[in-house]
Amino acid sequence: MLLTGTVVRDSTTVVERGAVVVADDRIEAVGPADELVEQYPSHERRDFDIVAPGIVQSHVHSVQVPGRGLADDTDLFEWLEEYILPIEAEMTAAELELASTLTYIELIENGTTCCIDHLTVDHSDGAFEAAGEIGIKAAIGNVMMDRESPEGLLTSTGEALAESERLLERYHRSFDDRIRYAVTPRFTPTCTEECLRGARELADREEKVRIHTHASENEGVVEFVDETYGTRDIEWLHEVGLTGSDVVLAHVILTSEREREILAETGTHVCYCPSSNMKIGAGIAPVVDYLDRGINVAVGNDGAPVNNTMDPFVDVRQATLLQKIDKRDPTMLPAETVFEMATVNGAEAIGFEKTGKLEEGWAADVIGLASDDARTIPMHDAFSHLVYAATGSDVQFTMVDGEVLLDGGEITTVDAESVKNRAREAFPQLAERAHRKHT
Repeated sequence: MLLTGTVVRDSTTVVERGAVVVADDRIEAVGPADELVEQYPSHERRDFDIVAPGIVQSHVHSVQVPGRGLADDTDLFEWLEEYILPIEAEMTAAELELASTLTYIELIENGTTCCIDHLTVDHSDGAFEAAGEIGIKAAIGNVMMDRESPEGLLTSTGEALAESERLLERYHRSFDDRIRYAVTPRFTPTCTEECLRGARELADREEKVRIHTHASENEGVVEFVDETYGTRDIEWLHEVGLTGSDVVLAHVILTSEREREILAETGTHVCYCPSSNMKIGAGIAPVVDYLDRGINVAVGNDGAPVNNTMDPFVDVRQATLLQKIDKRDPTMLPAETVFEMATVNGAEAIGFEKTGKLEEGWAADVIGLASDDARTIPMHDAFSHLVYAATGSDVQFTMVDGEVLLDGGEITTVDAESVKNRAREAFPQLAERAHRKHT
């Protein structure tokens, strides 16, 4: 296949009137359209206004989509305890698979080709099966919660680790490499020291496994860790082994000088979730400082109830605007930098090699965008357009490893309308069941 348009190869290079040639699951060539059309005359040609790498989301919660619109205007712990955790506790296997399917559809429709998905404590097989069927590239994890957790979500340490081992064996070791495992303790308040150390031991036994958890997200978390362990959250995670180049920490807003040094020294990845952080009033992550220290920072949507959209372009835009206002400096986090965070930085965090750029020999994870709406005219600069003007609704084409998952704005691998209709019926019923049981 040959894709033409303004080609954004990476955060530094744009090819006007360019083309990308895809062969099997790899990019074969990138360059001027005239030359490549002549060189590959038999390739199917598709024309777009912009051709770009797929967006990589390094923190999502597919299971939380049934709570979209239910948990607005609350702080983190109220959001979790009153709304989200009751839904997770009540969710059946079929409902989890439906939630994950709907979320992956939303991600693909909006140009996301790769993600880390932080699930819940049970029924996680459904998410792996859904991801495999739809075709998204993902690291997925069954959540560990072995302390301070509500009924229906509290498990023993042994049970949590055993379930992770089972899923790792079934999917990471024997499934398509497009789907990998992430060891996912929820966060320090709900995980014992034994659980966190066990997560490290499990990840160390297998290549390409990531550890993914929340860290230093708000004052309540920081205070809990200090009161319980007499230290800061990331210092504690470092103590139990949950830092390093295979670790992705979500949010990471309230950090001390020592914690920032730990992140830089260990090569730990940070996922910046600006819309989520704003919505629960958690604060603004010091992303510019992290980047200045050489810390790899990626971008994530988080979950539908705390965003409320899984459109990555919303968070890319918020990511840079928040840093500008935080520093009162309009030069902070320019468009090219935040685009890099949302593509190749995310792929590096999740551990997918040669992903996030349109380069020869790299994974054919490609999106095609239209620029038909008035808000897209004129387009002077491709990076400015993608970061400040584009939205997920502009995405017309999504390809992962050379497989077309979205064509003409329509999902190709599953019956998306059927999924949406089932979700419209099932999720209000799930939320009502969870509310009745909780109250």
